[in-house]
Amino acid sequence: MSNSLLINLSVLFDKPTGIATYAKNVIQSLISLNPTLLSAWKHEAFECYSIPDNMTPAQGSKGHLKRLLWTQFQLPQIYKHLETDLIYAPIPEAPLYSNCRYIVMCHDLIPLRFPSWTSPLTNYFRYVVPLVLKQAEHIICNSEATAKDIVDFYGITAKKITPILLGYDADNFYPRKISTPASKKPYFLYLGRQDPYKNVAGLIGAFAAIPNQDYHLAIAGSTDSRFTPKLQHLARELGVAKRIQWLNYLDYQKLPLIISEAIALVFPTLWEGFGLPVLEAMACGTPVIASNLASLPEITGDAAILIDPYNTDAITRAMIDIAKNQAMRSQLSQLSIQQAQKFSWAKTGAATKQVLKQYL
Repeated sequence: MSNSLLINLSVLFDKPTGIATYAKNVIQSLISLNPTLLSAWKHEAFECYSIPDNMTPAQGSKGHLKRLLWTQFQLPQIYKHLETDLIYAPIPEAPLYSNCRYIVMCHDLIPLRFPSWTSPLTNYFRYVVPLVLKQAEHIICNSEATAKDIVDFYGITAKKITPILLGYDADNFYPRKISTPASKKPYFLYLGRQDPYKNVAGLIGAFAAIPNQDYHLAIAGSTDSRFTPKLQHLARELGVAKRIQWLNYLDYQKLPLIISEAIALVFPTLWEGFGLPVLEAMACGTPVIASNLASLPEITGDAAILIDPYNTDAITRAMIDIAKNQAMRSQLSQLSIQQAQKFSWAKTGAATKQVLKQYL
């Protein structure tokens, strides 16, 4: 029985991304299923089967390629050796045309929505992911929006998909009493990656159109040599470079303070599978301006200002309104805290466990 469920954590490494955050939180709810974790690291309270540590995004394309080959050729052997009944993978990767039964998590189909001819991810999602999903026993995803994409792009029946909304770390993200020094400039915050579909260029354009020069914009998240220099060039062209701070990857403990001190989190992404930064900001009681599409309305409910991300004027107007209107900020702050309380990793984990139990 102890090896009836294998959880494939080959993608995990030490600088947590959304996928790592998801995996580490969900497995806590799966302890009672007695899973064996395929992992390069020890995890307390779990039986672990050691695998190489050079197959992660930290090793770039080489890491991905190694992991894909390992998944196709080594994983079926481990599955057989451990007399496994089911694999659970927190990403859409699994052995194809094998006797392995598996359930995968699909976070988004962004490489298909915004294809890049130079990105191996686009081809992976075009040719490999549909096979993985069609051969899966079941598919878990993180929102109704992602479930609809899986149906629309791959023609997979909705009955095979269970959307389970994500959670957040309530021990880290909660309302803080902030005593901001008067000398500190009020700022809007963007949190996340800088890929073009995140629409950071649109945000910089919207910020530049605010007449009041007192406001600043903080852009947090790992800088990226493919995108950051172009965005910084745009800020210089628009004359706002001095009022934009590039905060890079933020320490997990500092993140709630940066979020809490902001006027609002502005998240004008063109598509999102879920949108953890929005939930984390709401949990801190920080007002949110977010896109009115994809998964974001599922997360925010009525507790945010939703804008059309393709309409830069609408983003500017929302930023001006929220900066000027203290009553609106207070109301949104209260609504945000209430809305965030509907989400938790325990809920996500319990729902995931229910799905897995049906196939064990």
